[in-house]
Amino acid sequence: MSVWDDLEGQAPVVAQLRQAAQGEGLTHAWLFTGPPGSGRSNAAKAFAAALNCEQEDLTLRGCGECPSCHTILAETHSDVTFVRTEKVTITIEEARQLVAKAGDRPASGRWRIIVVEDADRMAERTTNVLLKAIEEPTPRTIWMLCAPSPADVLVTIRSRCRTVGLRLPPAADVAALLVRRDGVEPGLAERAARAAQSHVGIARRLARDPEARERRLDTVRFPLGLRGVTAAVMMAEKLVKIATDEANSSNEERDAAEKAALLATLGAPETGTLPPAMRSQIKQLEDDQKRRAKRSITDSLDRTLTDLLSFYRDVLVIQLGNAVELVNVELRSELEAYAAASTPETTLTRMDAINTARVRITTSNVAPLLAVESMASSLIQ
Repeated sequence: MSVWDDLEGQAPVVAQLRQAAQGEGLTHAWLFTGPPGSGRSNAAKAFAAALNCEQEDLTLRGCGECPSCHTILAETHSDVTFVRTEKVTITIEEARQLVAKAGDRPASGRWRIIVVEDADRMAERTTNVLLKAIEEPTPRTIWMLCAPSPADVLVTIRSRCRTVGLRLPPAADVAALLVRRDGVEPGLAERAARAAQSHVGIARRLARDPEARERRLDTVRFPLGLRGVTAAVMMAEKLVKIATDEANSSNEERDAAEKAALLATLGAPETGTLPPAMRSQIKQLEDDQKRRAKRSITDSLDRTLTDLLSFYRDVLVIQLGNAVELVNVELRSELEAYAAASTPETTLTRMDAINTARVRITTSNVAPLLAVESMASSLIQ
């Protein structure tokens, strides 16, 4: 076992990070890039563990067995700070707290490490707060930023970082990981990895949740019944409902648990009116939960549209001669019939409409239903 075991299909990245952990090419700031599901944050976490690994033999750094490796992988090590946001953006105040933390000397490990998993979710003014700390770090501090692509980070930041580019691993590697790490039956693991288009996290969810597999199949089949404006409007409403229900189902239980934990920590009375100080903290928590809910619905809808996009991807593959494997193999006959009724140019136009809707939903304040209705109208046969 080692900290690198979960980085399936990323051999060049593992080799690069192993060398750096041994002191070859180590620098104070790193930028991990790659599409969603490529394992950016996992790579950063593994690298952090290797840097603070307790093995004296440099070739064994990242052993996965020592206390430091265990606590870093569990995100409980005192010298490694993980930052991720479940809200729309990372705030300036949160960035200032990171800068203050980065100035501390490591308590027990070799390095004080700050891992920012959502560096693309910082506004320009927020990123500028980090600039000086990354530009002139304290001697034993290392920054690790994660983003989908270098373009998602300000040029002033990325020019000071060493870039590590990850790719989506082959579906076979993702399936092997699900079998080895999660005990998934090989056939199911292969289907889940293919349906997730090699996104490790989504593949794991599909492999373990039959309802998630059913929701995805419903989404992918939508174009087969898309006839006329009425069907398009109904499709849009159902797509948004699928995404909203999936997001809310995970949020409600977590929100209630967080509120109960906060009340217990504050020693709040079981009955009666809460003191003003307690009410303000409860309100802050509820505000944070509302922001998180907005992001979770947006992310869920984006995943739903990605599933829908896979239908047209397969149609295009068939229209161009089946050069690569289909994502939705179980729908081959329906896909072939659909492909025969249109042209590659039409399919590309429909894919563009879906991607336009994804951009509108994730980067602007447009109402999700309006964006999806506009998209659906472009998909009518």
